[in-house]
Amino acid sequence: MARLAFALALHTAQRRSDVVRMGRQHVRDGRIEVRQVKTGARVRIPIHPELALEIAQIPDDRLTFLTTRAGPPFTSNGFYMRFKGWCDAAGIPPGRSPHGLRKATARRMAEAGATAHEIGAVLGDRTLAVVEIYTRAADQERMAAAGLARIGNVALPTPERLEVRGRKKPSK
Repeated sequence: MARLAFALALHTAQRRSDVVRMGRQHVRDGRIEVRQVKTGARVRIPIHPELALEIAQIPDDRLTFLTTRAGPPFTSNGFYMRFKGWCDAAGIPPGRSPHGLRKATARRMAEAGATAHEIGAVLGDRTLAVVEIYTRAADQERMAAAGLARIGNVALPTPERLEVRGRKKPSK
């Protein structure tokens, strides 16, 4: 169940209030379609292959993908608490949450070159200001160099010149 929860949160980038409501009835044409609880926005998100593998293991008769040990669907807060327990059991540092996976997906999309509008389409956020909040942690140095390279101001750094965790990569 923990792998499915992680896959749903990471690969859909939805809020926990939406993740706990997802079930087979939301799967159509290789996408998960949900109407977000918070915003009312309807989003259709392609199903990542890793998520598809996790969903395939869920019995067809379940109303929701994620259920408690006793069988009913999680509440949003119940899911949050169970997620924290899974993180603790896996040795993940304290303070991690399902919402962090939403932010991580937005950041990863930004680092891969996705536009703010593309990221917003996945998140279901209506304003680019919200998208910007989630993507602040993106690879600023790489994006700054790429942005300036578009206008001819700098050469893109080679992997040998990029810093990794504050240290220069070793020369070959």
